[in-house]
Amino acid sequence: MDDDNALEAAEPENGVETSETGPGPDGDPRWRVTLGTMWVAQLFCIIGFSFVMPFMPFYIRDLGVTNPRMVPIWAGLLGTGAGLAMAVMGPIWGSVADRYGRKMMVQRAMFGGAIVLTLMAFARNVYQLLGLRIIQGSVTGTVPASIALISSVVPQARLGFCLGLMQMAVFGGASIGPYIGGIVADNFGYQVPFVVTGCLLFSGGLLVLLGVRERFVRPTQTGQSPSAPLRQTLQTPGLPALLLVYLTMNLSASFAMPIFPLFVEEIVGTPDRAATETGLLLAITGIAAAASAAMLGRLSDRLGYKTSLVASTLLAGLMCFPHAAAQTVWQLVLLRIAFGLGIGGMIPAMNAMVATTVSRASVGRAYGFTVTASALGWATGPALGGWAASALGYRLPFVIAGGLLVLVSMGQQRWLTSKRSGSA
Repeated sequence: MDDDNALEAAEPENGVETSETGPGPDGDPRWRVTLGTMWVAQLFCIIGFSFVMPFMPFYIRDLGVTNPRMVPIWAGLLGTGAGLAMAVMGPIWGSVADRYGRKMMVQRAMFGGAIVLTLMAFARNVYQLLGLRIIQGSVTGTVPASIALISSVVPQARLGFCLGLMQMAVFGGASIGPYIGGIVADNFGYQVPFVVTGCLLFSGGLLVLLGVRERFVRPTQTGQSPSAPLRQTLQTPGLPALLLVYLTMNLSASFAMPIFPLFVEEIVGTPDRAATETGLLLAITGIAAAASAAMLGRLSDRLGYKTSLVASTLLAGLMCFPHAAAQTVWQLVLLRIAFGLGIGGMIPAMNAMVATTVSRASVGRAYGFTVTASALGWATGPALGGWAASALGYRLPFVIAGGLLVLVSMGQQRWLTSKRSGSA
């Protein structure tokens, strides 16, 4: 069936979706408009979020944490606080999305993030910053909200490609934001980037409000308690294994994340350009990941999501080990390109596997559970990595992260069943 016939078959006669499971296998007729608008909105949001990441450890020092051993610990705690809050709220927001619509959840994440990130510019100590990070984890989550919306409207046969494009926006924003944010921080201080981030998130929310039209019908819940859908979704065959992979994969990938700016500062040898150099390296990683997400997203529709996932995770793990021996920024450039290629293929494959495991009426709840699993990984990884860096220095955490990712790739091969486009 070609795209025109697929779209024609998906359009009901009265223009209203009547199925309790939402759009059928051929997606919503307006999926291209939704995809394009969401791509731009997600790009804006990730540019904003990543705008402040290169200098977060330096901002911690600016807020009065002067003990060098405590800076990486606080950097880890900031990630843990946001992650735990997101873990608690993920399934709740996912359930709300399935009952009342996914578009409103995207707007909640973007407008809520705009307010909280702007307030971070006015934090007076690290405790206030930690509190705002916890609130951020509670109200944001633009990526899973956007993925749930896209997964519910695009044609099943184009799922891997479309999710790859959305992940390309994520990594594209992650490549632009850190570099510009680092320059702004080095030249204008650490408060201004938070305000810029708030403006970008607000702009993304306006795009969704004005440009996305969601055809959503609330599924009937006759005879079911409010908690029943969450339990039923969690009991879907194959989903618990996917959630375990989400948790371990994100724990491993985030293990060395909070100390990366401090590691770059150690290699550069001066704090004056550490934020800029960190931003540049993260930008290079994001560019490589964006290219990988787009290419592997399309390829995974043909070869299978599991194959793409295992290979990408293994590559990312193997590329972590040499970080510990890097002596120059140029060596890090090459390593970050290779690492980005691996990271870029992991997330689209995982998201596609979830979408082909559950019904379309349950994608919000399913991705809510992935938020919990991912957030627990992101909460645990930075905390453990921060303690490891405090005790072992800034190099050994990369060896640990690499070993964890290799083990995760082995677990993926063992735990997961193969998923291809159109399978359920």
